[in-house]
Amino acid sequence: MKRLIDIMLSTLLLLMLSIPMVVIGLAVRLTSTGPAIHWSKRIGRFNKVIAMPKFRTMHIDSPDIATHLMDDPKKYLTPIGSFLRKTSLDEVPQLWSVFLGDMSLVGPRPALFNQHDLVTLRTNNALHKLRPGLTGLAQIKGRDHLSIEDKVDYDLQYNRKKCTLFDMYILLITLKKIFTKSDISH
Repeated sequence: MKRLIDIMLSTLLLLMLSIPMVVIGLAVRLTSTGPAIHWSKRIGRFNKVIAMPKFRTMHIDSPDIATHLMDDPKKYLTPIGSFLRKTSLDEVPQLWSVFLGDMSLVGPRPALFNQHDLVTLRTNNALHKLRPGLTGLAQIKGRDHLSIEDKVDYDLQYNRKKCTLFDMYILLITLKKIFTKSDISH
């Protein structure tokens, strides 16, 4: 049932957002050098590396590490990068990954390929069996402000409670947080 909902909603959203996605892609290309889409190497289900698309918010010579590990992330942002991140518009291309089955609408956020501490902690708690999500319980509980241990704790809570109604609740709270821009630090 979860996979069917993922396919139906991602298809609907990709169709509805196709024109805004073209506009955003053009804006990224016109305001900075490089492609509009950045294919981020992430850890997917069963710790398989997947290519997760995002609208590019950083210059092409930026280090490939988690933003919170950068000395000054703002210096790497493109002219519209901050806006795309604060509005979560940079995440919209991930609907393609949901459609393909690499991701789900709701689940633990996919770790970067080099976030070994997060990947190890999730694997030790059997969370690597879950399909990563566009959003998740940790996203609505603190997003960028959570420690790795807290993220995994919320991932464990999600795994215990997961059901269609809980996913819908997480999606609704995610939309609320996007529109109020809460818990977004960059």
